[in-house]
Amino acid sequence: MNSMEAPVTPAGKRAAFTKAGAAQKLLAFASLILLVVVFSLASDNFFRFDNLIGILLATAVTGILALGSTFVIITGGIDLAVGTVMTFASVIAGVIITYSGMSAHHSGWAIVLGVLGALAAGGVCGAASGFAVSRMKIPPFIATLAVMMITKGLSLVISGTKPIYFVDTPGFAKIAMDTSIRHLIPGLEIPNAVFIFFGLAIAASLLLSKTIVGRYNFAIGSNEEATRLSGIDVRKWKVIIYTITGLFSGIAGVIMASRLNSAQPALGQGYELEAIAAVVIGGTSLSGGQGSILGTVIGALIMSVLTNGLRILSVPQEWQTVIIGCVVVLAVYTDILRRRKG
Repeated sequence: MNSMEAPVTPAGKRAAFTKAGAAQKLLAFASLILLVVVFSLASDNFFRFDNLIGILLATAVTGILALGSTFVIITGGIDLAVGTVMTFASVIAGVIITYSGMSAHHSGWAIVLGVLGALAAGGVCGAASGFAVSRMKIPPFIATLAVMMITKGLSLVISGTKPIYFVDTPGFAKIAMDTSIRHLIPGLEIPNAVFIFFGLAIAASLLLSKTIVGRYNFAIGSNEEATRLSGIDVRKWKVIIYTITGLFSGIAGVIMASRLNSAQPALGQGYELEAIAAVVIGGTSLSGGQGSILGTVIGALIMSVLTNGLRILSVPQEWQTVIIGCVVVLAVYTDILRRRKG
């Protein structure tokens, strides 16, 4: 008898990756539950309603950035600019709202224009990254690092290195912090930012699983050359995918500015690492071709729970950074092992 192993077919590979991805999401979810249980036993202050709402609110910004990053990472790329693009978008919104010249009676229109400006800024920055990666053939790490530096500098230049406060448009803070849901469910005061995050997660999941954008996204990440040879304009779709990531960063900028009721030009750097960590912890492979929005949501919640729990236990800030770094390394190593098995 021939003892040679049968070749692994593409369908078999996809099945193996799907099984591994499901196992990773299950592991991530179990880790989230374990963290909640451990911190709840360690401190009576953790499992309180106001603290849990604080965790969800903290997850909103990082989670939205992670949702956008998922699209790029599935292609096998990376976007290091999501944090500073978020800041740049918030500064653009602040400039438009503050200097629009509209009276208090028309502040609602100023807010609308500011939000649209933030989305446009995020989309343009994402498109610029996509153009540099796909058309100029610059490695994603370098291209997005350059966009990160550019947007960081522009945020400081445009704002004059000073925060922009929304004192004349109090309605802007309601975008993220209003608790209108309490009118539907008495006593349930959950900020709008939480619902915006989960609403965007549903939209991103549908976009990734039910549209041509998602199909091409996975195809590029699985085998870019084969996708190109099949007649798909890979360069165009890469620009589109990076633009989508930029739009999510623009939305995160609006939420962050609304939450702080100001545009802080010095914020942003460092958020990209938390977003990427959430994506990887959730099971999206850095090698591309595999990932899910549900996993990213779980990963973002893990990051927020871990940070909040360590803070409640009075762990020094420097050790919090060390622990989170170790978690990221462990998540990446798990991804490497999963790819080897696949």
